[in-house]
Amino acid sequence: MIFRYCNLLLIFFFANNLVHTQSIAENPPVTSKIILQTTTSWDGVPITYPEGEAKVTALLIEISPGESTGWHKHPVPSFAYILNGTLEVTLDYGESKQFTKGDAVAEVTNTIHSGQNIGEEVLQLVVFYTGIRGKDLTVIME
Repeated sequence: MIFRYCNLLLIFFFANNLVHTQSIAENPPVTSKIILQTTTSWDGVPITYPEGEAKVTALLIEISPGESTGWHKHPVPSFAYILNGTLEVTLDYGESKQFTKGDAVAEVTNTIHSGQNIGEEVLQLVVFYTGIRGKDLTVIME
């Protein structure tokens, strides 16, 4: 009788351990997924970093439906992740591209452009600027 209980306990232990192992395999505690890996901005221009003391800045930017950033340029590389909404970026020479929720973007550098929320909800994006101390992240065009 005791032998039977020991066997049942062993079976329970191994079955429970197997379920736990399968659970971890199905839902690992830490995962990573590349969302952007590139050597160029979205318009194909190679990314180059400015010389000087590095300063990284992260911004959460929100744009209301129908609104735009206005014409501007970034003298430092920047990278965005669209949290919500649809962004259309138009370059000063007419080329444009749309980005939506979940897109990662290597933004254009030293190229005049404007971003517009073309959706019906607030556009939210996080932008990381890889700048240098003392240099503007954005230059507004008048």
